[in-house]
Amino acid sequence: MGEYSELFVAFDVAKKKHAVAIAEGGRRGEIRFVGEIENSPATIERMIRKLAARYDRLHVCFEAGPTGYELYRQIRALGHDCMVVAPALIPKRAGERVKTNRRDAITLARLHRAGELTSVWVPDATDEAIRDLVRAREAAADDLRRKRQQLLSFLLRCGRIYSGGGHWTLAHRRWLARQAFEHAAQQIVFQEGIGAIEDAAQRLHRLEQQLAVIVPGWSMAPVVAAYHAMRGASFLVAVTFATEIGDVRRFHTPRQLMSFLGLVPAESSTGDTVRRKGLTLAGNRRARRALVKAAWTYRYPARVSETLRARIEGLPKPVRDIAWKAQLRAVCLVSSAQRCRQEVACGGRRHCSRDGSTSVGHRS
Repeated sequence: MGEYSELFVAFDVAKKKHAVAIAEGGRRGEIRFVGEIENSPATIERMIRKLAARYDRLHVCFEAGPTGYELYRQIRALGHDCMVVAPALIPKRAGERVKTNRRDAITLARLHRAGELTSVWVPDATDEAIRDLVRAREAAADDLRRKRQQLLSFLLRCGRIYSGGGHWTLAHRRWLARQAFEHAAQQIVFQEGIGAIEDAAQRLHRLEQQLAVIVPGWSMAPVVAAYHAMRGASFLVAVTFATEIGDVRRFHTPRQLMSFLGLVPAESSTGDTVRRKGLTLAGNRRARRALVKAAWTYRYPARVSETLRARIEGLPKPVRDIAWKAQLRAVCLVSSAQRCRQEVACGGRRHCSRDGSTSVGHRS
């Protein structure tokens, strides 16, 4: 071992035991499987200290997954470099048909030494706690939606169809209160469904209230307020985007952010042939859904409503200017999209615009 040596350590993490492999620095450094260790802080610390006594520098990595980031925080607290790897971006050989913990650990160690792994953003403990609360609120909303759909499906099977407008309005709730069934079993199913919906709605309301109380004391509260100034970005949309993305400054260009959100087209090109497909829809689906939900409001003309005016009151002028600039830019994009649709509809021929000028359309 020379004067300076480094070691690349890979954990294939699991609930009870971690598979550990190491790769020594250099192109010809040894790569070997160390073994499996118990998933406990004491055992992991003992393993890390043993390796640190033999090598000058450790580079640790493991895949992001259900085990969370406690291993990352423990390695960092011991003073060593640690990377949480994006599983979807790990290079894979097309011919591999055998997958074991031993092979996965060795592959991670080899790729980590080669610099072929991509890391994910790791939130601190507070950011992760806020994100857990946001995701719990989202799970509660999904649970409420499912329970409502189950009750509506039951009513449809029984021939009870509401035709007075939208569901779950005050009028719809009065209609539900008048429903009665001849058989006791069906009445029980109906009442249990109503009770489950009420419990789920109360749970969702409690979680939203807790978010409104906790977020103002969060370190990223000014960022949430800035997002909230954008049109269509409600409080829940702003908090969701902030918790899932973190610091947007880690993206050097807007293209990187859009690629992270999966809002870029897929491509399969070779030679002179260019084939572009639909959106990749990769990356963080929660942040993507929140962003798309907010973007739908920009199809309307630019204006500052009373609701938006109350949100931007007291915010710095640069934030208000950016929010208004986004509305003006959206108007231009919508107008361009409408012109493109008109050009495609006329088969790429020249057509006259409203001001009397002519333009050449693109052929579809």
